[in-house]
Amino acid sequence: MQIATLDWLIILLFFAISLGIGIYVSKSSGKSANQFFLSGRSMPWWLLGLSMVATTFSTDTPNLVTDIVRTNGVSGNWVWWAFLITGLLTVFVYAKLWRKSNVSTDLEFYELRYGGKPASFLRKFRSIYLGIIFNVITMSAVTLAAIKIGGIMLGLEPWQTVITAGLVTVTFSTVGGFKGVVYTDVILFFVAMGGAIGAAVYLVNLPEVGGIQSLLTNENVASKISILPDFSDREALIALLIIPLAVQWWSSWYPGAEPGGGGYIAQRMFAAKNENHAIGATLFFNIMHYALRPWPWILVALASLVVFPDLASIQNAFPNITADKLGHDLAYPAMLTKLPTGLLGLVLASLISAYMSTISTQLNWGSSYIVYDFYQTQINPQASEKRLVAVGRLSTILLMVLSTLLALLLQNAMQLFNLLLVFGAGTGLIFILRWFWWRINAWSEITAMIVSGLVSLLLTIPAIKSALFGAEGMMPSWAEFPFVVAVTTTSWLIITFITPPEKDSVLRSFYKKTQPGGPGWAKTIETAQKEGEDIDNSTEGWSVPSGIIAMLLGCMMIYSIMFSTGYFIFGEYHLAFPLLGLAIVSAFLLIKIWKKIKVNIL
Repeated sequence: MQIATLDWLIILLFFAISLGIGIYVSKSSGKSANQFFLSGRSMPWWLLGLSMVATTFSTDTPNLVTDIVRTNGVSGNWVWWAFLITGLLTVFVYAKLWRKSNVSTDLEFYELRYGGKPASFLRKFRSIYLGIIFNVITMSAVTLAAIKIGGIMLGLEPWQTVITAGLVTVTFSTVGGFKGVVYTDVILFFVAMGGAIGAAVYLVNLPEVGGIQSLLTNENVASKISILPDFSDREALIALLIIPLAVQWWSSWYPGAEPGGGGYIAQRMFAAKNENHAIGATLFFNIMHYALRPWPWILVALASLVVFPDLASIQNAFPNITADKLGHDLAYPAMLTKLPTGLLGLVLASLISAYMSTISTQLNWGSSYIVYDFYQTQINPQASEKRLVAVGRLSTILLMVLSTLLALLLQNAMQLFNLLLVFGAGTGLIFILRWFWWRINAWSEITAMIVSGLVSLLLTIPAIKSALFGAEGMMPSWAEFPFVVAVTTTSWLIITFITPPEKDSVLRSFYKKTQPGGPGWAKTIETAQKEGEDIDNSTEGWSVPSGIIAMLLGCMMIYSIMFSTGYFIFGEYHLAFPLLGLAIVSAFLLIKIWKKIKVNIL
């Protein structure tokens, strides 16, 4: 397709602004590792919240949503909508605990919560496991989406896309550090949202689509628009709704939606001014992420079923796309080729911004693991601040190179999404309980990590997978994820009870610093009191019950807003207005319960 001069000017202006921000903050970011990775722990809630939203607005997300909608309909999105529960638990229960811990990375937490060589091993191993392996896999999914967009919209070869897109991103990430990432994210958010909404409005009204009413009645679309799966289809109901809501949200570790908080979400909480700003940032993120963003992507995905009803139609329209990159996720960039001059430039800039925001965050976050949790603890404990910043910048470049190489070998976004879900299955419950149950130790986490990984790898062997799951296997195909969760959870619980608990001194030190509260720490508190040590200095009481109620009300509010918006778009006002009313009532009750948690983000 031909890109007009105006479109190129919009894209170049966007690149110039992003690089300018990185260069502008480079001096302050290079002063110390704390500045490079956490911006001196001085960020306000709204800035961090926008940054979280921009980060999860990655290039692969609209492609993934398009793949889901074309394959399983709108209801297929429950596979990620269910993570709202995880996100709001982080808001109302875990955000203040993370901020109280005062660690530099969530992996430093291991040597706060656990003790001895197992804790040290866990921190070092996960710095490589998450900082490099998982991080590279995640970034490769984003880069794969950029490759497909570059191929469809610009006719670029994969290597041309990764060099062009990666060079600017790695430059401002390396120079500007965390502050450059967050400041740039604010611009990226508004550009990305403007592009997504503009594209949806224009593409739904294409002559071949015919507007929203014609779209919803089209034979390729009508069966795909339900927000809930068909209750008469038992397998679809279990796979698309029951498993995500009953098992997935608490059991699976997934980047950006970690049970108990963690990853780059935790990094932003560490960078907040205080506990209240950490809570405010995560709440703002979850509202914007789930209530505001899904529908523009969903509408384009539905419209694509009219214009490109199958893979063959995409292949015919774009013969330069090789067979190994052909998938339903290509339908999103394929639809964008129909945009007019000006809007096309804005949308291309929005896709580039989505790519840059996610990659820059992953680079800075992954690099923080390498610097703090591996280099400083394992190689050079006496490293100067200047040396730590230099290692951070070098590791940023290394992570970018590895992720682009992997992206060239992959085929579609859904492929990686499922891999990450299953690979972390069963570990999530530990991340939730380790704050509130003294008996969990380092061996619990080591066991969960190893068993989950091994079982997931075994299931990649076709003979084993077919023997266990599918039409002729021992269990139905939807049982694969619960199977990994069950095996992993059983394994780490057994190991927890047959290995010694952490030393009293470690448990008391952790409790005294974070004050998690609850019956799971009663034994530790009582033992300390008998020995004349008072470790429970909280004056607020245990806020977790109120936090759980707030989480439920928050879910009700955000889901109601999201689905009410959808029904307004579909013209189903008899459902839209009651859901809007439910959202208002939920918000009112949430404000009341919030006062009990004693949170004030302003």
